[in-house]
Amino acid sequence: MSIGYLYLAFYMVVLTLLAIPLGAYIANVFNGKVNYLSIIEKPIYKLFGVNPKDEMSWKSYVLAVMFFSVLGIILLFLMQLFQGILPLNPQKFNGVNWDLALNTAISFVGNTNWQAYAGESTMSYFTQMVGLSVQNFLSAAVGIAVLMVVIRGFTRMQVKTLGNFWSDLVKSTLYILLPLSVIISIMLIATGVPQNLSQYKEVQLLEPQTVTQTIDNKQVMSINKTQTLPLGPIASQEAIKMLGTNGGGFFNVNSAHPYENPTAISNLIEMLAILLIPAALCFTFGSMIGDKRQGYAIYFVMAFIFVLLAALAMSSELKGNHLFDKFNVDSALSLFQSGGNMEGKETRFGIFGSGIFVAITTAASCGAVNAMHDSLMPLGGFVPLFLMHLSEVIFGGVGSGLYGMIAFVILAVFISGLMIGRTPEYLGKKIEAFDMKMIAIVILIIPALILIGTAVSVVIQPGLAGMSNPGAHGFSEVLYAFTSAVNNNGSAFSGLNANTVYYNMMLGLAIFVGRYGAMIPMIILAASLANKKKIPVSSGTLPTSGVLFVCILIGVIIIVGVLTYVPALALGPIVEHLMLYK
Repeated sequence: MSIGYLYLAFYMVVLTLLAIPLGAYIANVFNGKVNYLSIIEKPIYKLFGVNPKDEMSWKSYVLAVMFFSVLGIILLFLMQLFQGILPLNPQKFNGVNWDLALNTAISFVGNTNWQAYAGESTMSYFTQMVGLSVQNFLSAAVGIAVLMVVIRGFTRMQVKTLGNFWSDLVKSTLYILLPLSVIISIMLIATGVPQNLSQYKEVQLLEPQTVTQTIDNKQVMSINKTQTLPLGPIASQEAIKMLGTNGGGFFNVNSAHPYENPTAISNLIEMLAILLIPAALCFTFGSMIGDKRQGYAIYFVMAFIFVLLAALAMSSELKGNHLFDKFNVDSALSLFQSGGNMEGKETRFGIFGSGIFVAITTAASCGAVNAMHDSLMPLGGFVPLFLMHLSEVIFGGVGSGLYGMIAFVILAVFISGLMIGRTPEYLGKKIEAFDMKMIAIVILIIPALILIGTAVSVVIQPGLAGMSNPGAHGFSEVLYAFTSAVNNNGSAFSGLNANTVYYNMMLGLAIFVGRYGAMIPMIILAASLANKKKIPVSSGTLPTSGVLFVCILIGVIIIVGVLTYVPALALGPIVEHLMLYK
């Protein structure tokens, strides 16, 4: 286990060393100090008739975000329906069913990338590249743009404008996501990830494979001498799916597939890519508000909770399932499964490479997986669920994670203000009743959607029809699905058959409302803050970058998560863990 802790420590050191300079670079991008791609940037504005200097009110900004997002959903929906007649379709895939196409369109535009399909047997190269990969860039850029709005709410005084959405979108894509994606793509290609437009290859097997199928209630045996190897533009999609905390895999098994993630080195690259921008944005925040200590404090809170839960996931999987020992009389002195729980994991990653990945992908709203989450031990499955139940603010999605964390920071400031009898303030801005109403919406809408969606699905027939496991684990699968959808994660417990009209519609609605139901109140909150004066620091001002406030913030995050979800968790992974020892 000490090796696992060292690996986790090494990962955090490397992540921090990369995130600090990247955070400073992102701050320079939005402060107008980076323009080396202006030769491309300016023609984009001219082509679409946009003046990047035109400032927007919160209403205009919200309308721009929603117009852009709904347009993206419509275009991606139509692209899937008609992919059979579109180019770059060497496998001649037909159009996607309407309910799956709508779910996928909402999912990718909403930065969730929930996949109820197998990419290599459903989507053409055109849909993968022009549809899904493009939305990987744009949905992440929208998250960064909204974060910039929130930051401007603290830096501006007595103004009613929050910047220009189109300018923020272009800068996020052109100066941050695109260059990093090129770098990560090249690194992944070097580790063996394919990048081509070739047809799928039919290759000879070294040994014939006997396959038994049931056809018309009869057992039919066949012998396969060949295997189809799917190819395509994999490295480029893999890079932005990680950097943008999107998570949608080119293949059905996602980053467990050897073409998406062939080696332990590629695994480390992908894990760093997932948290790189969310971690860097903490330092961007500190730099742009003029107080780097605030960014360091938020980063520490995220890192502290993440490390604790990542260690829990690894230790749970390392112990394995002691019930296996009951079948081996020679293991009377053995308490646990030899070598840990390797079910659903790739041997090239092992328990440590898989356990850390589980925590990383659900701390961020990524959802990429290199192991089967459905095969995790109950406490191992508890970790991704709990990380998502914290509204994925422990690093979280690109942009969305940090503005979600800022909501919790303001809540902690408000609670602290009540305890000492002072009007709460954060970064020189008074936190008033209207502001707290916006924060309440952001924090409460997520659990409301998760718990209501889960409750409905486990009592009506269309919801029960998708469950393949009974009891506590079946409940966990449904709870995980709605938690993942509402928090824009996209990972799943695969025992749930989500490719039905019911789940495609329910989860699509959960994704949409979860994404924009939290985003819009944060934009309105930013407008409220930007319209206020700054209050000078006094002897009664609560320091929000010290040890005391960091402890309060950690407590608020965990307590809100526990109090909100503990009944549901008790019915799922907790009772499932206790059942191992009955």
